[in-house]
Amino acid sequence: MSDLKDSLAQAVADGKLLASSEENIHGLLASSSNPLYPAAIQELVDGGQWEELNDRFYKKLAFGTGGLRGRTIGKVVTSVEAGGGGPNERPEFPCVGTASMNFYNLSRAARGLAKYLRDWLKSDGVDAKPKIVFCHDTRHFSRDFAEFCARVCAENGCDVYLFDSHRATPVLSFAIRSLNCHAGCMLTASHNPAHDNGLKVNFSDGAAIVPPHTDGIIAEVNSLASEDYDPLPEAEQGQFTIVGPELDRQYIERLQGLVLQPDLLEQTKGLKIVFTALHGTGGVMVPDLLRDMGFNCLTVPEQDAPDGRFPTVKSPNPENAPALQMGVDLAEKEDAAIVMGTDPDCDRMGIFARGSDGQMHLLTGNQIGSLMAYYRLKTMFDLGILTEENKQNALLIKTFVTTELQRAIADRYGVMCINTLTGFKYIGQKLAKYERALGDEILKTYRDLSEPETRALRLEHSKFFVFGGEESYGYLACDFTRDKDANAAAMMFAETVAYAASRDMTIVDLMDEIYT
Repeated sequence: MSDLKDSLAQAVADGKLLASSEENIHGLLASSSNPLYPAAIQELVDGGQWEELNDRFYKKLAFGTGGLRGRTIGKVVTSVEAGGGGPNERPEFPCVGTASMNFYNLSRAARGLAKYLRDWLKSDGVDAKPKIVFCHDTRHFSRDFAEFCARVCAENGCDVYLFDSHRATPVLSFAIRSLNCHAGCMLTASHNPAHDNGLKVNFSDGAAIVPPHTDGIIAEVNSLASEDYDPLPEAEQGQFTIVGPELDRQYIERLQGLVLQPDLLEQTKGLKIVFTALHGTGGVMVPDLLRDMGFNCLTVPEQDAPDGRFPTVKSPNPENAPALQMGVDLAEKEDAAIVMGTDPDCDRMGIFARGSDGQMHLLTGNQIGSLMAYYRLKTMFDLGILTEENKQNALLIKTFVTTELQRAIADRYGVMCINTLTGFKYIGQKLAKYERALGDEILKTYRDLSEPETRALRLEHSKFFVFGGEESYGYLACDFTRDKDANAAAMMFAETVAYAASRDMTIVDLMDEIYT
């Protein structure tokens, strides 16, 4: 260790290593007994990999306003990290570093969250263990991280639920509400590159954490310097429950309640849609949901399999045209009307649509959201769900940076359009406010009710959220989940396509009509 200390000090003196990196390396080694850490650091020092060491140690990965996010595979992978390898050609171990997404930082995050929840319940006079549900996407180490965090929280006095396999972020949000959990954690880095991973925390309402909870959790997590801890006595530890298909069925049943015109779908049965999960969680539900609606849903075989490398795309981001190119190629071959793609955690959806010119057109997030907002508002008035008498209690929600076209649509139908700060958690905040306005008596059974039942209650006693979203390809039209939901968006957009087809229009034609 003295040789390592001297090497680090000399590298700082030579300007090769940041002083903060040296400090954080020593801090990590002093606070952990894991033999992997000194071995990996020594290998990088011996190889003169100072830039890599700075990348990994220039700071401590702080628990931010939504959780953690960072590299989990280094630009340089040491032999001790590579080990015997893992699934889909990943290293055996995540990269060592205080600025990296790894077990060291996750231990701090899980323990800090558990401590905050225990104290929060006590301050409310609740004598019960916190309940936390864990979910994960298909990224490298996501399953390992989810299992690890669940175990840490259980050993620190929380009852934990863990999904049996990968699921979408909105499913986590639904699970928090369905299981009456106090929080939920999603292991994902959304549409970031394959080398990244992250931890996202949602609170008891199902939405991403907001103040004062963000500040409290951050303070607890960032106060912990070591990954090591002593588990509570076994009698004080929490229970561990695996979540499986039953919750999926509940969620899917609620999604199906979002379909407005089942008869319309009968008229357009067999309409071809190409779907790609981009190796992520969208493949768990979206193809079956679309097929159950009557669409001829084709998938991109090369992109069906869960794979944290995302080997067929440069970036697993459905906002970018190249990510959907294989879907477009299949659509051209099969003469499909639509290409849909979702990101690894299935909270964003991108679209290519065939126009009347026969060409495939990439739609923006603003266009996709506006099409669904228009169709759902128009149809709810056509069906008598919304009327002149109750429309004052209906609204659209969008972020400030999302197109004002959606405000124009709301104005056209005489409903409110609410702006929020950028970030879907602020839409979640609004939904929590409208839910609280229903009153304690209704809320006793509210989460167990169907979509039509909750819709009627919201229209009578509070505000009914028709649709909301962000220009960054996130959409929502319900309050049983409080995160952007590409499972629901796929269904709602497909129904909008069916509406256009019933009028002998393409979705691009419908967009032009809305502009007009």
